[in-house]
Amino acid sequence: MEQNFVYSLFGDGIFFYLTVILIPLLFILIYALIAILGELKIASWVQDRLGPMRTGWKGVLQPLAEVIKLLQKEDIVPDAANRPLFNLAPFVMFTGAFAALAALPFAANFVPAHLNIGLFYVFAISAFGIIGIVMGGWASNNKYSLLGAMRGVSQMVSYEIPIALAILSIAALAGSLDLQDIINQQGGGFWNWNIFGGYGSFLKILVIPFTLTLFIIHFVGGLAETNRVPFDIPEGESEIVAGYHTEYSGMKFAMFFFAEYANMFTISAVIAICFLGGWQSPFGDFLNQPFMQPVWFILKSLLLVFVQIWLRWTLPRFRVDQLMFLTWKVMTPTAFVCFIAIVIWSMLR
Repeated sequence: MEQNFVYSLFGDGIFFYLTVILIPLLFILIYALIAILGELKIASWVQDRLGPMRTGWKGVLQPLAEVIKLLQKEDIVPDAANRPLFNLAPFVMFTGAFAALAALPFAANFVPAHLNIGLFYVFAISAFGIIGIVMGGWASNNKYSLLGAMRGVSQMVSYEIPIALAILSIAALAGSLDLQDIINQQGGGFWNWNIFGGYGSFLKILVIPFTLTLFIIHFVGGLAETNRVPFDIPEGESEIVAGYHTEYSGMKFAMFFFAEYANMFTISAVIAICFLGGWQSPFGDFLNQPFMQPVWFILKSLLLVFVQIWLRWTLPRFRVDQLMFLTWKVMTPTAFVCFIAIVIWSMLR
């Protein structure tokens, strides 16, 4: 673990580890409230209506009201459920989404936990939520919950393959798994971002079609990983009630959606790091001061979150056969071809 701003401020003591925990937690709680409001307002905008307007100015306090309402709801556990696993599942789901935030670099000198294998860590720890889905579906002792869990797991595992190929391609292009190294190599302006072939001579135009394709594959795979439309089959109300969290209520129910919103940001942040320069300014050194770097990073990530929300209220849901066809017969072969092309490019340049 290398030194960063948090380390230099608190040293390698208890306050350092508390900060590593508290900073991502505070950020994700604030972000979740903003994302819920964004979901409501963007849905209203797409459907040509006002949305919440009475709770606070222009309805800005509606997410807080939703949280207070969920806190007051009765916590119901089915009699036939496996109580320990049933109670633990939402926290396991949230832990996977929350732990990934610790390694995300918000600025050059601001990383809660700087790891030299940060890209591998984020990808691996994000998959931890699959365990929570299986636990919640199985422990509910409800056939609809179990069916939703199995479909959710098969979907997430399937779409991790093209995402893994996209991440490996970026690692080959950057020659590192360190998220800071990947970002540093994209400095100098948006034309050096990996989505446009990364840093290099004009010959990088040859690799741009492959990096642009990987960007799209990673984003589409991220939609499937977070169960967002058009990949929200595990929660298809017309088919399997509400999916793996059918039997949950109150704050346990809310924890699943906190995890979903946290995963949305994590996926968007990783895409911003791998393809959009992370905390680098689009204009080179202009507006790339230390206090602006977290702003660029969060803005890029939130822009991708906005697109995810926008698509939810725009596209219809895939059938399960269409979903599997897309990943195994379209995205995975395409990602593999792009991976081979980028590896060859990295060896020759």
